[in-house]
This record gives sequence, structure tokens and C-alpha cells, in this order.
Amino acid sequence: MIREDIRAELFRLQDVRYRDFQRKLIPTVHPDTIIGVRTPELRKYAKALAKKEGIREFLDDLPHPYFDENQLHAFVISEIKDYERCMEAVIQFLPFVDNWATCDQMSPKIFKKHRTELIEQIRVWIRSDKTYTVRFGTGMLMEHFLDEDFDPACLNMVSELRSDEYYINMMIAWYFATALAKQYEAALPYIEEKRLDVWTHNKTIQKSVESNRIPVERKDYLKGLKIKNVSQG
Repeated sequence: MIREDIRAELFRLQDVRYRDFQRKLIPTVHPDTIIGVRTPELRKYAKALAKKEGIREFLDDLPHPYFDENQLHAFVISEIKDYERCMEAVIQFLPFVDNWATCDQMSPKIFKKHRTELIEQIRVWIRSDKTYTVRFGTGMLMEHFLDEDFDPACLNMVSELRSDEYYINMMIAWYFATALAKQYEAALPYIEEKRLDVWTHNKTIQKSVESNRIPVERKDYLKGLKIKNVSQG
């Protein structure tokens, strides 16, 4: 059975020191579920698995008991070349994503060729009640709609998100910091007019100031827009 073969291979690729390192980085995942396979090894393995006929058995075997299986799942999905099949796999998998790493590292290559369809699905994702579905949708807006397909309406879509979830608010801040780097004139009013919640507003400025993509004079101006006397967390 392919799922047993996959698990055996993941344990064969295990790096115990890396496992111990990962356990500190991903607090939402139980440490005993982390095997400790390095990301380049997982990506290489995923490329080989994506071509196998029986891979659907693994993709349908949810939830996976191991973090590394979720990582591998995300990388396999990212290799699917048919848009409809890829989107179906993403929608099936997202409710089981339980950490920032798996969420952020799932990036289907085929999406860039189907942005018209993608934006409609993103609108569904960011209205979800699941933390990592919202985070993934916001991440896809950041990845695909801040360059040649930029639409100012996307800024508004993200600015209207409100959540108590740290991993959603961090992604909103990351999105707006990236927007300030790529679409400064369009994004700046959202900071000047304080259209984000206070924590996310200040975190956006912090990430922008730390960015190498934003000129010093713009960083200085953004620093002056920080809302004072608020804990940054």
C-alpha cells in the first residue's frame, strides 16, 4: 500500500537533530508527530510521488497522523499540473491543515495560469471559520495578486478581515508589508487611515521596516504611523 510505503520512506529520511529543531518552531503541532525530514528531501520525494498513479490513496488518507505527511501532501498538491484536479485536492486538504508551515509551503504552480478562477475561490477561503484556510487564502492573494494581476480591491478584502487568531493576523500583516513593498501608493492609505486592527497595523509597520524591499525614507514615514503604547506580542 502506497501510504505505508510513504511512511516508511519518511522515517528512512529522518534527521533527528532537525526534528528537535522543528519542534521548537511549530508550537501548534504535537512534537511526537514530527518525524524530522528536511524540506529539500520532502520536495524531491513529492515530485517523484506526484507522477505515481496510486498517489490518490495517500491524498485521500486524511487526516494524516504525522506532520511530515502533511508537509509531503502539500508539496505533492503543489506539483499537480491539472488545475481542476489540483483545486479539488487543495479544498479537500485545507480543513486538515493545522500549522503555519504546511499552510505557507503549499503553493500550487498551476495557480498562476488560472488566476481568474483562483480569485473566486480565494473569496470563499477568506470567509472560512478555519484559521489556516483563511491564512492560505490571504497568502494566495499575496503571492498572485500583488504584481501584474494586482487589483486594489484585494487590499480592501484583506483589510476587512478581523480575527483573534495570531496566525491569521500575522499573515494579514505580512500581506500588507508585501503590498507596501510592491504597491506602495495603493497600500499606504490603509496604514495612514488605520484601517487594520491596532496589533496588525503595528506589526505591518514592523515587518515593513525590517524589509529590504522598502526604501529608507518610506520606512521612516511608516515608523511615524505606528500607534503608540500597544504591545506588539
